[in-house]
Amino acid sequence: MSVVLRQEASTRHRIRFQRISKFSIFTFVTGGVSSLAAILGICYLSQQGLAPGLTQPFMFPFRLYTLLVGGASALFALYLLFGRKKKDAAEIERQRRDWLNQVGRITDGTVIDVQEIAPNGHLPATMLIFQYDVGGVSYEASQDVTLLRQHINLHSCRLGLPTSVRYDPQNPGNSIVVSEKWMGLRQ
Repeated sequence: MSVVLRQEASTRHRIRFQRISKFSIFTFVTGGVSSLAAILGICYLSQQGLAPGLTQPFMFPFRLYTLLVGGASALFALYLLFGRKKKDAAEIERQRRDWLNQVGRITDGTVIDVQEIAPNGHLPATMLIFQYDVGGVSYEASQDVTLLRQHINLHSCRLGLPTSVRYDPQNPGNSIVVSEKWMGLRQ
């Protein structure tokens, strides 16, 4: 008699646990828990034989997630190496001028010279050389104005011409006299 009661108790316990496991699967899938927790829960229940609706055991998901994360990392690395469009020197210089237009401070300076430099095998570059003082320190800098010729008259740039210089407050050596949106040369 006690054996029958124990069997009935274990059968009741199993049925009640199966109902709980069905409810647990529903809670895992729809209760807002992440998909990883849901898959882990279903895998655990199927391996224990506690999920009656699942006939095939699930594969342990850590191998699957390891493969997915490794593949995603490899794709990201390939994108960084080959997918991004590399910026050329003209684009980098344009971004620098735009950034100095936004954050740069203005000080007085003087044009020293305008030179045309022809490097080996490249197009000639027109350099505007200027001098300015920031915080008691004298700076001498140059700016390539080859692409900005339509904004300035190079023939009016003479030795000693007063100018306004826009510089980076964090790095005063980073400066410009001319950009697409701002002109520091005084006529």
